[in-house]
Amino acid sequence: MLKSCYRSYFEAGTDEAGRGCLAGPVTAAAITLPENFNNNILNDSKQLSEAKRTILRPILEKEAVSFSVCHVFEDDIDEINILNASFLAMHRAIDKLVPLPSFLIVDGNRFKPYPNIDHECIVKGDGKYMSIAAASVLAKTYRDEYMAKIHEEFPMYNWKKNKGYPTKEHREAIKQYGLTKYHRKSFRQLPEQLTLDI
Repeated sequence: MLKSCYRSYFEAGTDEAGRGCLAGPVTAAAITLPENFNNNILNDSKQLSEAKRTILRPILEKEAVSFSVCHVFEDDIDEINILNASFLAMHRAIDKLVPLPSFLIVDGNRFKPYPNIDHECIVKGDGKYMSIAAASVLAKTYRDEYMAKIHEEFPMYNWKKNKGYPTKEHREAIKQYGLTKYHRKSFRQLPEQLTLDI
């Protein structure tokens, strides 16, 4: 059962999607939910089917006090590394919340402090608190939508299905066709290279 809040009813949850991918952006969402918000389907996006995430997205967008989603793309990921790019995406998403929240809860164990707003990092927070779970759903659905769009440009990588993650299919396509402008050049891409530079 997800909890409605961590410390303050006017807090925002934030989470990212796509950190471990070989291609495409890292996408973050930030969302402030109303005090009385409740939803029996909402959970960590990884625990939900695509169909349930699709149902939840318009509900969250309609019911939220405020929400924002931000992509940080491959060039920035390669320049500042994936961890910093994840923080940047979260900060840019928080920037667009109106009004700004009084407190932030962040999925995971690391975060770059946002100016003038206290925060708490919560490991597996997307399975504990509604606002982080909601942010995880928004980040995931917006990123998946983007990957399906660029799939049309490079269908041989099947991003519509693998979303840019290092599946065997994706790595074999890289081996056969090489890298695209959407691939993260700072990551080890080939099948025989089993670790990621993150």
